[in-house]
Amino acid sequence: MNKFLTIRNKKIHYIDLGQGYPIVLLHGYLESLAIWGKFANQLSNKFRIIAFDIPGHGKSETLAEKHSMEMLAECVYDTLKLMKINQCLMIGHSMGGYVTLMVHHLYPELLSGFSLFHSHPFADTVETRKNRMREIDLVKNGKKDILAKVNIPNAFAQKNLVDLKDEVDRSKAIAIQTSDKGIIANLYAMMNRPDFSDELAKTSKPFLLIAGKHDNYIPFDLMISRIKLPKNTSLCLLENSGHMGFIEEKEKSVVYIDRFFDNIKKSK
Repeated sequence: MNKFLTIRNKKIHYIDLGQGYPIVLLHGYLESLAIWGKFANQLSNKFRIIAFDIPGHGKSETLAEKHSMEMLAECVYDTLKLMKINQCLMIGHSMGGYVTLMVHHLYPELLSGFSLFHSHPFADTVETRKNRMREIDLVKNGKKDILAKVNIPNAFAQKNLVDLKDEVDRSKAIAIQTSDKGIIANLYAMMNRPDFSDELAKTSKPFLLIAGKHDNYIPFDLMISRIKLPKNTSLCLLENSGHMGFIEEKEKSVVYIDRFFDNIKKSK
């Protein structure tokens, strides 16, 4: 069932599943809350799962012509406060990880712990910014379908494309349904986000990094050699995943999140 809250005169679409400690799922670029699918349902057997369509994606309205990570994080925070969620575990996939890092920066008291799921704390490189501008030009020229046809298959490990064809096609459909306006607004947010690598390294919050061995967007070997992990880190390496581990290795991902939460409980 579609649920909406109005935040700053904009409609925000969300789901609220299960009971227990709240886990907030933030999806990635060209995705919507629908991307979590069976993963969210399985987690809801033990936890209260709240997932949003990030503004400009899915059924949530775009906030402005150009978004910023601050703007997106404030929207997530305001929505959770309206839902009377004072503390949660937050899991951000890809772009959702960038939003999670900004929530950690602005509202650390909201998080009992947080996870970057195929995401990282670094700012865009010059080359990445150029690629985002190319994508903006594609969308403005009515070629959004190219993003879905190229970006989505590339998000899965090559060896999983045949066995997970239905999931790849479903993910493409979600991408194609994303509004042009929302794609452009969130590309600007990613392009102009700050670097949080030093802040992440110093956090005292429990932190879970979930990485895919075959991630085409965030190469594991390169990322793990650069990232400065905080002391209270749990690391999950998905050996058979690309950038979509919650689909490619759903069971293992659920186990690691469950274990991460248990460790947070024990530390209190």
